Amino acid sequence: MEIWINPACSKCRSALSILEAEGADYTVRRYLEEVPTPAEIAEVLQRLGLEPWDIVRSTEPDAKELGLRDWPRTAEARDRWIGALAQHPKLIQRPIITADDGTTIVARTEDAVRSVLR
Repeated sequence: MEIWINPACSKCRSALSILEAEGADYTVRRYLEEVPTPAEIAEVLQRLGLEPWDIVRSTEPDAKELGLRDWPRTAEARDRWIGALAQHPKLIQRPIITADDGTTIVARTEDAVRSVLR
């Protein structure tokens, strides 16, 4: 299992605490330091069943600076969104967990984290 985290994020620290308490075998990826490629982001989105705009932290200063609120949310604009996430990883919602079976979730709640442990 792999978890994408920002160590400064309380939701990430909470998810790590749950994984640790449950004895889960996991790898931490500090995605602000080891930035995912556009291909990795696209793969995670496919596993999540979401579009890039669904995992954007829209209140981040980078989102406002880029004017993401006004970007089209269409299939044609998808690659542009993915590129923005790769160039500005702070925009990626966190934490994201990919279980060994490929199940991927945005693990912002305790229930979400526990769902990949079952």
